[in-house]
Amino acid sequence: MAKQSEIVAAIKREFAAAADPKYRESIQRFFKEEIEVYGVKTPDARRISQEYFKQVKHRPKREIFEICEQLHGGLGHDPKCRTFRSCPAPKYEEHGIAFSWAGKLVSQFEPADFGVFERWLENYVSNWAACDTFCGGAVGEFLLRFPEFLPRVQKWARSKNRWLRRASAVALILAVKQEKYLSDAYKTADILLEDEDDMVQKGYGWLLKEIANKRPGEVFEFVMKRKAKMPRTALRYAIEKLPPAWRKQAMAR
Repeated sequence: MAKQSEIVAAIKREFAAAADPKYRESIQRFFKEEIEVYGVKTPDARRISQEYFKQVKHRPKREIFEICEQLHGGLGHDPKCRTFRSCPAPKYEEHGIAFSWAGKLVSQFEPADFGVFERWLENYVSNWAACDTFCGGAVGEFLLRFPEFLPRVQKWARSKNRWLRRASAVALILAVKQEKYLSDAYKTADILLEDEDDMVQKGYGWLLKEIANKRPGEVFEFVMKRKAKMPRTALRYAIEKLPPAWRKQAMAR
């Protein structure tokens, strides 16, 4: 059985071999932040992820999480690392595999995993795509299994970390698609209502838009009561699927 570090090294080699310089340059335009990226196209990244997950899926969850930790660049993945800052910066695709693999272990989730996921959000999420991949998968699935953690997720909405604030909304999207935790979703949107960060505004606007798919009148009423304070970016996201006449009314000054 291959060692964890060997699997991580092999994945890195696969990514390096599949890297496309032109794609690497083009992907940066989707991010305001500078991201470390190989430039692997999505079909190739998905193939690599699936191939290597087949090799590890029968291992204990603890071992798979340890591989994910190494992909994230956590301490211990390289014996030369003395501190987190001295480790080679992990790349976008490596984070993506780690977050994706965590989401494949839903049946094995237990309450203690919340601490792991919260730490990963705090330390390894640095752009909207990583936030949405992780929260739209593993974190969202965790909340569906363990609703007792909803209050702790709601606390993220008051964090100084912009990605935790976005996560407080995006982590509820899987649930609201099933019309669950709606009151929690509205409370979170209210906490984030006047957030000045556009990444956070888009996150809670997206959450409201998902509710509007099945409860348009409810979201319209929510928005109309708050539109004077609600940033236009969040407002546009929230009303995107509403009837045209309602959208016009909501956007009117």
